[in-house]
Amino acid sequence: MKDKILIVDDSPDIRVLLTSLLTKSGYEIAQAENGEDCLRQIRKFQPDLILLDIIMPGIDGFEVCKKIKADPCSRDIPVIFLSGRSETKAKIEGLAIGGADYITKPFDMGEVIARIKNQLKIRHLTDELISTNAELTEKQNKLNEDLQAAAGIQKTLLPRSLPQVENLDIAWKFRPSEKIGGDIFNVLRLDEDHLGLYMIDVSGHGVPPALVTFSISQVLQPHMGYTIRKRPGFSPDSEVVSPGEVLKALDEEYPWERFERFLTIIYLIVNVRTGHLVYSNAAHPPPILLHADGTLELLGKGGTIIGLDGILPFEEETKVLSPGDKILLYTDGVFEFTDDQGDIFGEERFHTLVKNLHGRSIGSMLDEIVQAIETLVHGAQLQDDISLLGIEFKKQNITEIITA
Repeated sequence: MKDKILIVDDSPDIRVLLTSLLTKSGYEIAQAENGEDCLRQIRKFQPDLILLDIIMPGIDGFEVCKKIKADPCSRDIPVIFLSGRSETKAKIEGLAIGGADYITKPFDMGEVIARIKNQLKIRHLTDELISTNAELTEKQNKLNEDLQAAAGIQKTLLPRSLPQVENLDIAWKFRPSEKIGGDIFNVLRLDEDHLGLYMIDVSGHGVPPALVTFSISQVLQPHMGYTIRKRPGFSPDSEVVSPGEVLKALDEEYPWERFERFLTIIYLIVNVRTGHLVYSNAAHPPPILLHADGTLELLGKGGTIIGLDGILPFEEETKVLSPGDKILLYTDGVFEFTDDQGDIFGEERFHTLVKNLHGRSIGSMLDEIVQAIETLVHGAQLQDDISLLGIEFKKQNITEIITA
Protein backbone atom coordinates (compact mmCIF):
# COMPACT_ATOMS: atom_id res chain seq x y z
CA MET A 1 0.00 0.00 0.00
CA LYS A 2 1.13 3.55 -0.74
CA ASP A 3 2.05 5.83 2.13
CA LYS A 4 -0.50 8.64 2.48
CA ILE A 5 0.59 12.26 2.92
CA LEU A 6 -1.67 15.17 3.83
CA ILE A 7 -0.46 18.55 2.50
CA VAL A 8 -1.74 21.51 4.54
CA ASP A 9 -1.02 24.95 3.08
CA ASP A 10 -3.10 28.03 2.28
CA SER A 11 -1.18 28.50 -1.00
CA PRO A 12 -2.81 26.58 -3.88
CA ASP A 13 0.42 26.78 -5.88
CA ILE A 14 2.43 25.04 -3.14
CA ARG A 15 -0.24 22.39 -2.71
CA VAL A 16 -0.28 21.69 -6.47
CA LEU A 17 3.53 21.61 -6.70
CA LEU A 18 3.93 19.26 -3.74
CA THR A 19 1.07 17.06 -4.91
CA SER A 20 2.58 16.67 -8.37
CA LEU A 21 6.08 15.85 -7.15
CA LEU A 22 5.03 13.55 -4.29
CA THR A 23 2.57 11.67 -6.49
CA LYS A 24 5.38 10.94 -8.95
CA SER A 25 7.42 9.66 -5.98
CA GLY A 26 4.75 7.06 -5.28
CA TYR A 27 2.74 8.63 -2.46
CA GLU A 28 -1.02 8.98 -2.14
CA ILE A 29 -1.86 12.64 -1.55
CA ALA A 30 -4.68 14.63 0.04
CA GLN A 31 -4.85 18.43 0.47
CA ALA A 32 -6.15 20.85 3.10
CA GLU A 33 -6.19 24.65 2.70
CA ASN A 34 -6.33 25.59 6.39
CA GLY A 35 -6.23 24.21 9.92
CA GLU A 36 -9.90 23.32 10.23
CA ASP A 37 -9.81 21.53 6.90
CA CYS A 38 -6.69 19.67 8.06
CA LEU A 39 -8.41 18.27 11.17
CA ARG A 40 -11.35 17.11 9.07
CA GLN A 41 -9.09 15.46 6.50
CA ILE A 42 -7.14 13.59 9.21
CA ARG A 43 -10.29 11.75 10.28
CA LYS A 44 -11.30 11.06 6.68
CA PHE A 45 -7.95 10.41 4.96
CA GLN A 46 -5.98 8.92 7.90
CA PRO A 47 -2.58 10.06 6.63
CA ASP A 48 0.76 8.47 7.46
CA LEU A 49 2.47 11.89 7.48
CA ILE A 50 1.42 15.56 7.47
CA LEU A 51 3.23 18.45 5.75
CA LEU A 52 2.00 21.46 7.71
CA ASP A 53 2.30 25.19 6.99
CA ILE A 54 2.40 27.53 9.99
CA ILE A 55 1.02 30.85 8.80
CA MET A 56 -2.55 30.19 7.67
CA PRO A 57 -5.92 31.90 8.15
CA GLY A 58 -7.89 30.75 11.18
CA ILE A 59 -5.96 28.22 13.23
CA ASP A 60 -2.22 28.52 12.63
CA GLY A 61 0.02 25.51 12.15
CA PHE A 62 1.27 25.46 15.76
CA GLU A 63 -2.29 25.20 17.14
CA VAL A 64 -3.16 22.55 14.57
CA CYS A 65 -0.15 20.50 15.63
CA LYS A 66 -1.14 20.77 19.30
CA LYS A 67 -4.61 19.48 18.46
CA ILE A 68 -3.15 16.62 16.41
CA LYS A 69 -0.87 15.55 19.27
CA ALA A 70 -3.64 15.86 21.84
CA ASP A 71 -5.87 13.40 19.99
CA PRO A 72 -5.02 9.71 20.70
CA CYS A 73 -6.18 8.84 17.19
CA SER A 74 -3.66 11.15 15.47
CA ARG A 75 -0.86 11.84 17.95
CA ASP A 76 1.48 9.24 16.40
CA ILE A 77 1.28 10.79 12.91
CA PRO A 78 4.60 12.56 12.16
CA VAL A 79 4.20 16.28 11.38
CA ILE A 80 6.79 18.09 9.24
CA PHE A 81 6.46 21.85 9.39
CA LEU A 82 6.91 23.51 5.98
CA SER A 83 7.06 27.26 6.60
CA GLY A 84 8.48 30.54 5.45
CA ARG A 85 9.40 31.34 9.08
CA SER A 86 13.12 30.65 9.29
CA GLU A 87 13.94 32.07 12.72
CA THR A 88 15.35 29.66 15.29
CA LYS A 89 12.59 30.48 17.78
CA ALA A 90 9.90 29.19 15.39
CA LYS A 91 11.84 26.00 14.74
CA ILE A 92 12.28 25.35 18.46
CA GLU A 93 8.58 25.95 19.13
CA GLY A 94 7.53 23.65 16.30
CA LEU A 95 9.72 20.80 17.53
CA ALA A 96 8.75 21.40 21.18
CA ILE A 97 5.03 20.93 20.53
CA GLY A 98 5.55 17.63 18.76
CA GLY A 99 6.76 18.37 15.25
CA ALA A 100 9.00 15.65 13.83
CA ASP A 101 10.94 17.98 11.50
CA TYR A 102 11.03 21.56 10.21
CA ILE A 103 11.71 22.69 6.62
CA THR A 104 11.90 26.34 5.61
CA LYS A 105 10.59 27.87 2.38
CA PRO A 106 11.77 28.15 -0.30
CA PHE A 107 12.55 24.44 -0.11
CA ASP A 108 14.53 22.00 -2.17
CA MET A 109 12.28 19.16 -3.33
CA GLY A 110 15.04 16.60 -2.94
CA GLU A 111 15.41 17.62 0.69
CA VAL A 112 11.64 17.43 1.26
CA ILE A 113 11.46 13.91 -0.18
CA ALA A 114 14.50 12.79 1.84
CA ARG A 115 13.02 14.08 5.10
CA ILE A 116 9.64 12.52 4.29
CA LYS A 117 11.26 9.14 3.65
CA ASN A 118 13.19 9.41 6.89
CA GLN A 119 10.08 10.21 8.97
CA LEU A 120 8.00 7.52 7.29
CA LYS A 121 10.74 4.98 7.97
CA ILE A 122 10.74 5.98 11.62
CA ARG A 123 6.94 5.76 11.66
CA HIS A 124 6.93 2.27 10.17
CA LEU A 125 9.63 1.07 12.55
CA THR A 126 7.69 2.53 15.45
CA ASP A 127 4.51 0.81 14.29
CA GLU A 128 6.37 -2.48 14.01
CA LEU A 129 7.83 -2.02 17.49
CA ILE A 130 4.41 -1.24 18.96
CA SER A 131 2.93 -4.29 17.24
CA THR A 132 5.79 -6.51 18.40
CA ASN A 133 5.50 -5.21 21.96
CA ALA A 134 1.77 -5.90 21.92
CA GLU A 135 2.41 -9.46 20.74
CA LEU A 136 5.11 -9.95 23.37
CA THR A 137 2.83 -8.57 26.06
CA GLU A 138 0.08 -10.94 25.00
CA LYS A 139 2.51 -13.88 24.99
CA GLN A 140 3.91 -12.86 28.38
CA ASN A 141 0.41 -12.65 29.84
CA LYS A 142 -0.34 -16.11 28.47
CA LEU A 143 2.96 -17.40 29.84
CA ASN A 144 2.19 -15.91 33.25
CA GLU A 145 -1.19 -17.63 33.20
CA ASP A 146 0.49 -20.92 32.33
CA LEU A 147 3.10 -20.44 35.07
CA GLN A 148 0.36 -19.71 37.58
CA ALA A 149 -1.41 -22.88 36.52
CA ALA A 150 1.85 -24.86 36.73
CA ALA A 151 2.51 -23.42 40.19
CA GLY A 152 -0.91 -24.59 41.26
CA ILE A 153 -0.16 -28.08 39.95
CA GLN A 154 3.21 -28.12 41.71
CA LYS A 155 1.58 -27.22 45.01
CA THR A 156 -0.54 -30.35 44.74
CA LEU A 157 2.70 -32.37 44.80
CA LEU A 158 3.54 -31.07 48.28
CA PRO A 159 2.21 -32.98 51.29
CA ARG A 160 -1.53 -32.32 51.46
CA SER A 161 -2.52 -34.67 54.28
CA LEU A 162 0.40 -35.86 56.38
CA PRO A 163 0.25 -39.39 57.78
CA GLN A 164 -1.21 -39.43 61.29
CA VAL A 165 1.21 -41.24 63.59
CA GLU A 166 0.48 -41.25 67.30
CA ASN A 167 4.08 -40.78 68.45
CA LEU A 168 5.30 -38.57 65.61
CA ASP A 169 4.89 -34.90 64.67
CA ILE A 170 5.54 -33.85 61.06
CA ALA A 171 5.77 -30.28 59.69
CA TRP A 172 6.92 -28.60 56.48
CA LYS A 173 7.53 -25.18 54.93
CA PHE A 174 8.00 -24.16 51.31
CA ARG A 175 8.92 -20.72 49.91
CA PRO A 176 9.58 -20.68 46.13
CA SER A 177 12.01 -18.16 44.68
CA GLU A 178 9.84 -17.92 41.55
CA LYS A 179 6.33 -19.04 40.65
CA ILE A 180 7.62 -22.58 40.22
CA GLY A 181 10.92 -24.18 41.10
CA GLY A 182 12.97 -27.36 41.37
CA ASP A 183 12.32 -28.40 44.98
CA ILE A 184 9.90 -31.12 45.98
CA PHE A 185 9.41 -33.26 49.08
CA ASN A 186 6.86 -35.61 50.55
CA VAL A 187 6.03 -38.13 53.25
CA LEU A 188 4.91 -41.58 52.12
CA ARG A 189 3.06 -44.18 54.14
CA LEU A 190 4.90 -47.34 53.08
CA ASP A 191 3.19 -49.78 55.44
CA GLU A 192 1.80 -49.87 58.97
CA ASP A 193 5.23 -49.41 60.57
CA HIS A 194 7.25 -47.42 58.03
CA LEU A 195 7.23 -43.89 56.66
CA GLY A 196 9.32 -42.80 53.70
CA LEU A 197 10.51 -39.18 53.54
CA TYR A 198 12.31 -37.57 50.64
CA MET A 199 13.51 -34.17 49.58
CA ILE A 200 14.68 -33.42 46.04
CA ASP A 201 16.44 -30.41 44.54
CA VAL A 202 16.67 -30.13 40.75
CA SER A 203 19.10 -27.48 39.55
CA GLY A 204 17.63 -24.26 38.17
CA HIS A 205 14.27 -22.51 38.43
CA GLY A 206 11.14 -22.25 36.33
CA VAL A 207 9.38 -24.79 34.13
CA PRO A 208 12.16 -27.31 33.18
CA PRO A 209 13.17 -28.31 36.74
CA ALA A 210 9.53 -28.24 37.82
CA LEU A 211 8.71 -30.83 35.14
CA VAL A 212 11.49 -33.06 36.44
CA THR A 213 10.23 -32.79 40.02
CA PHE A 214 6.72 -33.63 38.85
CA SER A 215 7.98 -36.76 37.11
CA ILE A 216 10.01 -37.95 40.10
CA SER A 217 7.21 -37.29 42.57
CA GLN A 218 4.99 -39.60 40.53
CA VAL A 219 7.67 -42.28 40.24
CA LEU A 220 8.15 -42.35 44.04
CA GLN A 221 4.49 -43.01 44.76
CA PRO A 222 4.22 -46.42 46.47
CA HIS A 223 2.07 -47.97 43.71
CA MET A 224 4.81 -47.32 41.11
CA GLY A 225 7.07 -50.06 42.55
CA TYR A 226 10.13 -47.95 43.35
CA THR A 227 9.54 -47.55 47.11
CA ILE A 228 7.40 -50.68 47.70
CA ARG A 229 7.57 -53.87 45.66
CA LYS A 230 5.76 -57.18 45.64
CA ARG A 231 7.62 -60.01 47.30
CA PRO A 232 8.96 -62.71 44.97
CA GLY A 233 6.84 -65.75 44.23
CA PHE A 234 3.15 -66.02 44.90
CA SER A 235 3.11 -64.04 48.13
CA PRO A 236 0.49 -61.27 48.15
CA ASP A 237 2.65 -59.25 50.53
CA SER A 238 4.88 -56.34 49.61
CA GLU A 239 8.22 -55.24 51.01
CA VAL A 240 9.72 -51.82 51.60
CA VAL A 241 12.58 -51.01 49.22
CA SER A 242 15.73 -49.81 50.95
CA PRO A 243 16.90 -46.19 50.42
CA GLY A 244 20.06 -47.26 48.58
CA GLU A 245 18.02 -49.32 46.11
CA VAL A 246 15.58 -46.45 45.56
CA LEU A 247 18.41 -44.06 44.72
CA LYS A 248 20.02 -46.64 42.44
CA ALA A 249 16.73 -47.00 40.54
CA LEU A 250 16.38 -43.22 40.20
CA ASP A 251 19.97 -42.99 38.99
CA GLU A 252 19.11 -45.39 36.17
CA GLU A 253 15.76 -43.75 35.37
CA TYR A 254 17.05 -40.16 35.28
CA PRO A 255 20.44 -40.09 33.54
CA TRP A 256 22.08 -36.74 32.96
CA GLU A 257 21.50 -37.03 29.22
CA ARG A 258 17.72 -37.17 29.69
CA PHE A 259 17.22 -33.70 31.22
CA GLU A 260 20.73 -32.20 31.53
CA ARG A 261 19.88 -31.15 35.07
CA PHE A 262 21.61 -31.86 38.37
CA LEU A 263 19.42 -33.78 40.79
CA THR A 264 20.11 -34.36 44.48
CA ILE A 265 17.91 -36.33 46.84
CA ILE A 266 17.79 -37.55 50.41
CA TYR A 267 15.56 -40.56 51.10
CA LEU A 268 14.84 -41.84 54.61
CA ILE A 269 12.75 -44.68 55.97
CA VAL A 270 11.56 -44.41 59.57
CA ASN A 271 10.17 -47.29 61.59
CA VAL A 272 7.60 -45.43 63.68
CA ARG A 273 7.23 -48.34 66.07
CA THR A 274 10.89 -48.84 67.01
CA GLY A 275 12.48 -45.49 66.15
CA HIS A 276 14.93 -47.03 63.68
CA LEU A 277 15.95 -44.82 60.77
CA VAL A 278 17.77 -45.86 57.58
CA TYR A 279 18.73 -43.40 54.87
CA SER A 280 20.86 -42.75 51.81
CA ASN A 281 21.93 -39.36 50.52
CA ALA A 282 22.60 -38.53 46.84
CA ALA A 283 24.75 -35.39 47.29
CA HIS A 284 21.89 -33.53 48.98
CA PRO A 285 22.57 -31.13 51.89
CA PRO A 286 22.78 -33.57 54.80
CA PRO A 287 19.68 -33.72 57.00
CA ILE A 288 20.11 -32.73 60.62
CA LEU A 289 19.52 -35.21 63.43
CA LEU A 290 18.89 -32.91 66.37
CA HIS A 291 18.95 -34.80 69.64
CA ALA A 292 16.75 -33.85 72.56
CA ASP A 293 19.82 -32.51 74.43
CA GLY A 294 20.67 -30.08 71.58
CA THR A 295 23.55 -32.05 70.06
CA LEU A 296 23.55 -32.20 66.28
CA GLU A 297 24.48 -34.89 63.74
CA LEU A 298 24.57 -34.58 59.95
CA LEU A 299 23.25 -37.46 57.86
CA GLY A 300 25.61 -37.44 54.89
CA LYS A 301 26.08 -41.12 54.09
CA GLY A 302 25.24 -41.98 50.51
CA GLY A 303 26.71 -41.27 47.09
CA THR A 304 26.94 -38.72 44.28
CA ILE A 305 24.23 -36.83 42.38
CA ILE A 306 21.53 -38.76 40.54
CA GLY A 307 22.17 -39.44 36.85
CA LEU A 308 25.88 -40.36 36.74
CA ASP A 309 25.26 -44.01 35.79
CA GLY A 310 26.18 -45.54 39.13
CA ILE A 311 29.80 -44.39 39.25
CA LEU A 312 29.57 -44.73 43.05
CA PRO A 313 27.32 -47.00 45.12
CA PHE A 314 24.65 -45.40 47.28
CA GLU A 315 25.63 -46.33 50.82
CA GLU A 316 23.15 -46.49 53.69
CA GLU A 317 23.36 -45.65 57.36
CA THR A 318 21.09 -46.62 60.24
CA LYS A 319 20.27 -44.53 63.32
CA VAL A 320 18.08 -45.20 66.34
CA LEU A 321 15.99 -42.24 67.39
CA SER A 322 15.26 -41.43 71.00
CA PRO A 323 12.28 -39.61 72.50
CA GLY A 324 12.51 -35.90 71.70
CA ASP A 325 14.84 -36.31 68.71
CA LYS A 326 14.09 -34.36 65.54
CA ILE A 327 15.03 -34.88 61.90
CA LEU A 328 15.25 -31.82 59.64
CA LEU A 329 15.42 -32.12 55.83
CA TYR A 330 16.12 -29.01 53.76
CA THR A 331 17.51 -27.67 50.50
CA ASP A 332 20.50 -25.38 50.16
CA GLY A 333 18.18 -22.41 49.73
CA VAL A 334 17.91 -22.19 53.53
CA PHE A 335 21.55 -21.13 53.87
CA GLU A 336 22.77 -20.05 50.41
CA PHE A 337 21.34 -16.53 50.54
CA THR A 338 22.92 -13.20 51.40
CA ASP A 339 22.00 -10.98 54.33
CA ASP A 340 21.63 -7.19 54.22
CA GLN A 341 25.42 -6.84 54.41
CA GLY A 342 25.91 -8.97 51.32
CA ASP A 343 27.36 -11.88 53.31
CA ILE A 344 26.20 -15.42 52.60
CA PHE A 345 24.30 -16.92 55.53
CA GLY A 346 26.10 -20.24 55.26
CA GLU A 347 25.71 -23.72 56.73
CA GLU A 348 27.51 -22.95 60.00
CA ARG A 349 25.12 -20.12 60.92
CA PHE A 350 22.17 -22.27 59.86
CA HIS A 351 23.30 -25.14 62.09
CA THR A 352 23.74 -22.73 65.00
CA LEU A 353 20.23 -21.41 64.44
CA VAL A 354 18.81 -24.94 64.48
CA LYS A 355 20.69 -25.85 67.67
CA ASN A 356 19.38 -22.73 69.39
CA LEU A 357 15.83 -23.84 68.55
CA HIS A 358 16.18 -27.42 69.79
CA GLY A 359 13.71 -26.87 72.63
CA ARG A 360 10.89 -25.84 70.26
CA SER A 361 8.37 -28.16 68.68
CA ILE A 362 9.16 -29.14 65.10
CA GLY A 363 6.41 -26.89 63.73
CA SER A 364 7.58 -23.90 65.76
CA MET A 365 11.18 -24.57 64.75
CA LEU A 366 10.36 -24.40 61.04
CA ASP A 367 8.34 -21.21 61.57
CA GLU A 368 11.32 -19.59 63.33
CA ILE A 369 13.76 -20.64 60.60
CA VAL A 370 11.60 -19.16 57.82
CA GLN A 371 11.04 -15.98 59.83
CA ALA A 372 14.79 -15.62 60.43
CA ILE A 373 15.48 -15.97 56.69
CA GLU A 374 12.79 -13.45 55.73
CA THR A 375 14.12 -11.00 58.33
CA LEU A 376 17.66 -11.28 57.01
CA VAL A 377 16.70 -10.70 53.36
CA HIS A 378 14.44 -7.74 54.27
CA GLY A 379 11.70 -8.68 51.81
CA ALA A 380 14.09 -9.12 48.85
CA GLN A 381 13.45 -11.78 46.21
CA LEU A 382 14.66 -15.16 47.45
CA GLN A 383 17.64 -16.39 45.47
CA ASP A 384 16.59 -20.03 45.68
CA ASP A 385 13.66 -22.13 46.78
CA ILE A 386 13.41 -22.71 50.53
CA SER A 387 12.14 -26.17 51.50
CA LEU A 388 11.97 -27.58 55.02
CA LEU A 389 10.55 -30.91 56.20
CA GLY A 390 10.83 -32.04 59.81
CA ILE A 391 9.76 -34.89 62.07
CA GLU A 392 9.81 -35.11 65.85
CA PHE A 393 9.46 -38.16 68.07
CA LYS A 394 7.20 -37.39 70.99
CA LYS A 395 8.52 -38.09 74.44
CA GLN A 396 5.24 -39.18 76.02
CA ASN A 397 4.48 -42.14 73.73
CA ILE A 398 7.62 -43.47 72.05
CA THR A 399 9.00 -45.14 75.20
CA GLU A 400 5.78 -47.00 75.80
CA ILE A 401 5.67 -48.22 72.21
CA ILE A 402 9.30 -49.41 72.18
CA THR A 403 8.94 -51.30 75.47
CA ALA A 404 5.58 -52.82 74.51
